[in-house]
Amino acid sequence: MFLENLKQLLAVDMLAVDYVIRTRLSSEVVLVNQVAEYIINSGGKRLRPALVVLSANAFGYQGKFHHDLAAVVEFIHTATLLHDDVVDESDLRRGRATASALFGNAASVLVGDFLYSRAFQMMVEVGEMRVMQTLADATNVIAEGEVLQLLNCHDADVEIANYMRVIHCKTAKLFEAAMRLGAILGKASAIDEAAAAKYGIHLGTAFQLIDDVLDYSANEQETGKHLGDDLAEGKPTLPLIYAMQHGSAEQVAVVRNAIEQGDVSKFADVLEIIRHTGALDFTRQQAQLEAEMACAAIAHLADSAYKNSLLSLAQFAVSRKF
Repeated sequence: MFLENLKQLLAVDMLAVDYVIRTRLSSEVVLVNQVAEYIINSGGKRLRPALVVLSANAFGYQGKFHHDLAAVVEFIHTATLLHDDVVDESDLRRGRATASALFGNAASVLVGDFLYSRAFQMMVEVGEMRVMQTLADATNVIAEGEVLQLLNCHDADVEIANYMRVIHCKTAKLFEAAMRLGAILGKASAIDEAAAAKYGIHLGTAFQLIDDVLDYSANEQETGKHLGDDLAEGKPTLPLIYAMQHGSAEQVAVVRNAIEQGDVSKFADVLEIIRHTGALDFTRQQAQLEAEMACAAIAHLADSAYKNSLLSLAQFAVSRKF
């Protein structure tokens, strides 16, 4: 019900965003068009561009640049997905073959670069230095997050604080940027802009934590992702870290070996340990805390349908099954 209401509220805006995406994707190089169209049409939630639109409207913005910047955010996100799937050697995303599986690693990396550079062309056209600063900072932090995650792979000694840093860089930073962009366009006060950014950080963190939960509990048909993909890639996500902190010595040894070896043959054993230690419940609780902090950050903003949708979105991020 929430998603339907959100789609209805943003219908006109998101049609405009989709038009910008289609228009600015075009290239004289056929392969660029093929790969970019494939990934853009692969059934994503369009959550990050929706945040730009929600934030801009919540702050009373009346122009058209929020559509352009929503498309910019989607291009940046899509570029990270293209690069991610190459690094992770993933063959499935949202129930479809990844671009790297279909077109090859080289094409995926290079089209990801095209999307990044097109995004920067578009942000310059807005003519607002703070917009460029926000997006330049965000893309740099996201890249750092990718490298941090790479360093953490197959490392069973990663601590919660280190893992949370990866989430803040790799996922939450673009959520933060999306919310800040809307506030900048809406000429929000420094206090309100900071509040919008804080909402984005906490929402993005909650969203990623639930993704971590779903990797060990979801219906594969709903998520379009294989259960245990994180384990196969040796990613020590919060459920695994918590299970190692609260399991028996024997259980810790099983989880440690699975992380270090990327051993999905032990997935059933690891899943049982995660459930036995309450790791999924703990991770959901942490996500709920993040959602509550997101809502608290914007509680003082003027009431509107857009603010209400942001509040509902925070709860949806935690309760979702996909």
